[in-house]
Amino acid sequence: MSVVRRPDELVVDDDEPPDLLAEYDTEETISAVAAALSRRYRVTRVEGDTRAYARLRKLHPDLVFNISEGFTGPNRESHVPVLCEILGLPYTGSDALTLGICLDKARAKEILAYHQIPTARFEVVAPGASAAMLASFRLPAMVKPLREGSSMGIRNDSLVRTRTQLRAHVREIHLAYHQPALVEEFLPGREFTVGVLGNAPAYEILPLVEINHSVLPKGANHVYGYEAKWVWDDPAKPLPILVCPAKISIALNKRIRALVGRALDVLGIRDWARVDLRLDAEGNPNLLELNPLPGILPDPGENSALPAAARAAGYCYDELILKVAAIALRRHGLLK
Repeated sequence: MSVVRRPDELVVDDDEPPDLLAEYDTEETISAVAAALSRRYRVTRVEGDTRAYARLRKLHPDLVFNISEGFTGPNRESHVPVLCEILGLPYTGSDALTLGICLDKARAKEILAYHQIPTARFEVVAPGASAAMLASFRLPAMVKPLREGSSMGIRNDSLVRTRTQLRAHVREIHLAYHQPALVEEFLPGREFTVGVLGNAPAYEILPLVEINHSVLPKGANHVYGYEAKWVWDDPAKPLPILVCPAKISIALNKRIRALVGRALDVLGIRDWARVDLRLDAEGNPNLLELNPLPGILPDPGENSALPAAARAAGYCYDELILKVAAIALRRHGLLK
């Protein structure tokens, strides 16, 4: 089995945003994944760089455990799955098309909306495009990069309340992340994230996680962004920001689970994922985004949502990783 992850040689210029590498797994995470898989399989680590094709072709592993985010281009998360498909190699997780769609938040939301799955209203503003549509966009709004994860480009000030703030933050996204800005209606209700294992029609939806905004610093916006994840939270003394299982009514739990299941089907999610939602002013759940390459930090103090949900379901970290591998092997017909 091969574990494919980010390239080692990534270099960040001084003028790049501080969260540029937030989405990429640390050595601690990569080692934890490899150690978990090593309990049952022989593991070889492969960099997701320009040498990956040759290495995978030579190794020809029984399964590629894909945690590679890629680094360049709008289809960066699809690079390793495409290589695997060219080489005929089984791999974990969603296919290249699904990964590309989910990384582009607007494309994913368009598909969800077409299937009448509620999602916050939005506009996309490309660099150099007219921002005329923003003159009537309902405020407050969230402004974020179109194609990023791990809260990259989402900060406390990403919640804008004036036209001036809106225009300024759109320009900031263009300059810092070199991509379109997604302007999204801010939903003021409770926030949840939902971990999922398995495949249709038998998804295992893990205990729901609620984001506890009340533990953020006084005056902070109710936004689970860069500061909340990487600045205000300290693994040595973690904020109690993830509440799992979420304390919600049976009816709301059922509604969220049904909504998540529909979204997984519509977007073709495979093996594992994390789905982010918020409630609108009337208490109705809305999908924000789907993460088919979910974060899997091994240290409970780092408040990684999918491992937290897995622990609530009775899976330790190694069991979570091994379960994903087994799910993928079974999907490929390599395990009964």
